[in-house]
Amino acid sequence: MVQGFKPEFFGTANAFFLPQTLFTLVFVAILAAVGGYGTRYLALVSGLVAALFGALVGTAVPLLVAGQTLDGEVIAYLVGTLVGINLVFVLAVILASATVGRRVYAGVVFGAPDARGALAERRVAIIRRPAATLADGHVTHIEKSPIDLDLADEQWESYVNVLEKAGWTTIEVDQADDLADSVFVEDAVIIFGDVAMITSPGSEHRIAETEAVEVTVRELGLQVAHIVSPGTLDGGDVLKVGRTVYVGRSGRTNAEGIHQLRHIVSALGYTVVAVPLTKVLHLKSAVTALPDGTVIGYLPLVDDPKIFDRFLSMPEEGGAHVVKLSDDTVLMAASAPESAQLIENLGYRVISVDISEYEKLEGCVTCLSVRVR
Repeated sequence: MVQGFKPEFFGTANAFFLPQTLFTLVFVAILAAVGGYGTRYLALVSGLVAALFGALVGTAVPLLVAGQTLDGEVIAYLVGTLVGINLVFVLAVILASATVGRRVYAGVVFGAPDARGALAERRVAIIRRPAATLADGHVTHIEKSPIDLDLADEQWESYVNVLEKAGWTTIEVDQADDLADSVFVEDAVIIFGDVAMITSPGSEHRIAETEAVEVTVRELGLQVAHIVSPGTLDGGDVLKVGRTVYVGRSGRTNAEGIHQLRHIVSALGYTVVAVPLTKVLHLKSAVTALPDGTVIGYLPLVDDPKIFDRFLSMPEEGGAHVVKLSDDTVLMAASAPESAQLIENLGYRVISVDISEYEKLEGCVTCLSVRVR
């Protein structure tokens, strides 16, 4: 006769699952230490691996301590528990790894942002691995060129290595092979201190990119704001210089998107300056800024340089794009050696990286990461 579950059974159940839990935590810690929780898919795999090994080892150890021999009969019993008494345990660990585990991992690695800008001080860079369909990415102001996917992967790895060697901790948004342009993660989110503004991409092909990005910034503990339809706004159209936010009125960012941006960030102490844009895809395709706030750009692509308080013309198109790594160091594309020398002569250290395959898709060094700062 089947009996109902009685309170006195809790002790037996706890005693049975305690070893599994302890060993699973050990395996989780090992996998987390090697980056096993860097993305949601990795977290699922890590949860499965940790749960299986934890359940098997945790069940086997008490048997061996009790004098059992690890023979065929015992092994068959251990495997059988995975579809029996240990099955719920395994499923629970997998679910927890993909949800709570990711949040705990982010909290341990990056720390909880307990004050405005605290997370930024940890120098976090959000990145997204290029899609297998990268070659299908869209271009608007240049002719489409063939993309070498292997070279693109190598260049992305080199770019990430530069960030990490410069002291930035990188966190990956889940890869999306069905979203060709998703490697250009900058367009999906803009960071203002501890507020992450999820954009409203101006291309219908890119709207789905924001979903996984929002998951990532929430896991980092950032507050979230949204640009919503009918407003459109791409992150590549937004350039922050101190408390001034320049936003390009481009083919991807409309007046309603700028209006919503102004409403949200004015409450955070920023001033929004709209910039007419007709010659390039995004504002930061034409201009970026040095750490001292000087706006630099390639003059043939800039509609009106007088909009900016300080403007310095660069001799090459790729020279218009810099990523601030620190107060005295910037990252630039290898395609602009003359511009790099000019900036070095201003007292900055320049680190160059080859991103030729991304430049074929109207990308630049700013597009491939979002710095939490």
